[in-house]
Amino acid sequence: MASPIRILTAVPICDGHDSAINTVNLEFIRHGIEVIYLGYHRSVGDIVRAAIQEDVRAIGISSYNGGHIEFFAEIVDLLDKKGADDIKVFGGGGGTITHEDAAIMKRKGVDEIFFAGTSLEEMVKFVHQRYGKPRGKRSRSKSQDQELARRLTRIEEAYAAGRNRPRLNAQRSMSRSRKSHQTSNIEHRTSKVVGFTGPGGAGKTTLIDELVLRFLNQDRRSRIAILSHDPSVIGQGALLGDRATMINSQNDRVFMRSMATRGQAGGLSPATHDCLALLARSDFDYVFIETVGTGQEAMPFRRSGIADLTILVMNPDYGSRLQLQKIVMLDLADIVVVNKSDLQRARTAHTEIEQRLDQNRRNQQLIDTVAKRHRDRGVDQLFALISQDAGAKRRKIRKCRRT
Repeated sequence: MASPIRILTAVPICDGHDSAINTVNLEFIRHGIEVIYLGYHRSVGDIVRAAIQEDVRAIGISSYNGGHIEFFAEIVDLLDKKGADDIKVFGGGGGTITHEDAAIMKRKGVDEIFFAGTSLEEMVKFVHQRYGKPRGKRSRSKSQDQELARRLTRIEEAYAAGRNRPRLNAQRSMSRSRKSHQTSNIEHRTSKVVGFTGPGGAGKTTLIDELVLRFLNQDRRSRIAILSHDPSVIGQGALLGDRATMINSQNDRVFMRSMATRGQAGGLSPATHDCLALLARSDFDYVFIETVGTGQEAMPFRRSGIADLTILVMNPDYGSRLQLQKIVMLDLADIVVVNKSDLQRARTAHTEIEQRLDQNRRNQQLIDTVAKRHRDRGVDQLFALISQDAGAKRRKIRKCRRT
């Protein structure tokens, strides 16, 4: 199976009209296209950074603010400066972009402008015909992020074609002892890997974004990677929308990659393990993995051992106590976060989850957060726990290297 076409869609800065782009996004994913949606009120820098990190084939812009000629041209120019001129640009703006404007924009390097009245079918056909062909020879990467993005694409394409790479652990000799294997794996990994899972709507993305802000402020030289997952529509494309809710992560020190599950259950992609192995060996202090919204069955990190620390994010409205007994991740998570703890049922939820965790007889932590609230104390507490755990890991690595 060929890899789906990946495109980035966004709405320019000073423009909050997202109804049109949401309709177009839905039509694209219905026809097998993976859409990374950046959201509205986005700058040229945000759009180009995201397009390079996601290694998309094209950028689709929906513009209604009247500054389309300059805005589109700046995107094309910045892509060229970044050595990413193979990422193309198209878009539309209803009645705000005239035919004369479109002619100017095409001379400046824009592929296509769609006018009011263009059918969704015509847009889909254009994307498939223009961006569905294999990429030709690409110019040399100009940055570390660009090279990393292209390598991640090659991993995903290999899985799509059935040529999945050997897993990192499978490359090691089976004759080594389990202890030696674990020590070697620790030394090989340079980044702290933190996995976030939980039901859809619990606030995982917002929580990660707030943690990113704290890590960036703690160390002005730190770099963070985010590997975010969204479900694929069965037999079709995917809407990868976590970037749209990211605010603090729109930063040059943050590398974010959106992945679709592409038919795999459990909240992760078939290529996640190898993509994570690449990120963990790169120049990042932390790698955050976010699964899709998962249910009672999901154990995404325990099965593969890909995370150093696992965090289950819940909201207070999970149902009855009986539901708690059926959530497997409550047995496995290192930290359980009750987000949206400003809701009415939050205190009761904390008590019930605390009793459930006590039955496990493990050193699990329970934290209440309101991730949407600025300077939330619960998020500060979670940040401190992750930092403390990372410090313990670094001490363990140094000890392993000395022995």
